[in-house]
Amino acid sequence: MYPNQMNMKKIISGVVITMVLLGCTQDKTKSNQNSQETEILTSETSVQINKDKNTIKERFSAPKDYQWQQEKSDSFGYFIENFKLKPYGSQILRYDDSPISTQHLHEAVFDIDTGNKDLQQCADAVIRLRAEYLYKIKKTDDIKFHFTSGHLLSWNDYKNGTRAFVNGNSVNFRKTADFDDSYQSFRNYLDLIFNYAGTISLNKETKPVLKNSDLKTGDILITPGSPGHVVFIAGVCKNKEGKKLFLLSEGFTPAQSIHLLSNPFQKNISPWYDLDVNASETKTARYIFEPTNFRSF
Repeated sequence: MYPNQMNMKKIISGVVITMVLLGCTQDKTKSNQNSQETEILTSETSVQINKDKNTIKERFSAPKDYQWQQEKSDSFGYFIENFKLKPYGSQILRYDDSPISTQHLHEAVFDIDTGNKDLQQCADAVIRLRAEYLYKIKKTDDIKFHFTSGHLLSWNDYKNGTRAFVNGNSVNFRKTADFDDSYQSFRNYLDLIFNYAGTISLNKETKPVLKNSDLKTGDILITPGSPGHVVFIAGVCKNKEGKKLFLLSEGFTPAQSIHLLSNPFQKNISPWYDLDVNASETKTARYIFEPTNFRSF
């Protein structure tokens, strides 16, 4: 059962709403972290950043003695690592197009809209990319997400006119709109999901990853809660001994650009991270996950 924590975090027109669902936590890092205003690479890192390239896999070379892991062309991982990026040096922008104050802890910004409301936060960023992937490969039957209350709404139902009517912790679905399978309708569906889903529901929609060898691009590291937080693996490389390193990306609160994190703790391999599913805690640039909780779709 999903916990009955239906506190509304935002308001969407056309839906009766009395609940707020808190998504991501506030930034847990200090503002005096070293700046990443570098040329191709900092003096302490062995990772080449190809500033003129516009996908994750092309822009970020693997560290010395490591090779990028190959992803199947129809996989979620392939979709992420080949996702278009904004030009190198792009700022993280809030949903209102204003820059956030912390601009030194990311190495890339995904070229995807955030919307113009405070909706697409941390769990929502993962949901957005997962839904966009399924939409692109035409697996629309699989586009369905739970509210934190446990109520499920699919894209197929929404495009056929089903809408959510919420009163306190009560959710009812009724067909009140005409069929509309346009991309704008799809975005409206996602905004509704963003409003009622979060780290708690996302945690329950994924399964645990228990071995480092099983971690792959598209997997998530998550603290479910109100607030909670989540990052997702945006790339994997491996050496001859089978040791893996990982790129991490996230959305955040308030709703802002999806971005790829730098690694201020291991600058010699930044932005790559050395991750362990059995670690008692995992430090990322803007959040500490305690305990470590990796999960997969």
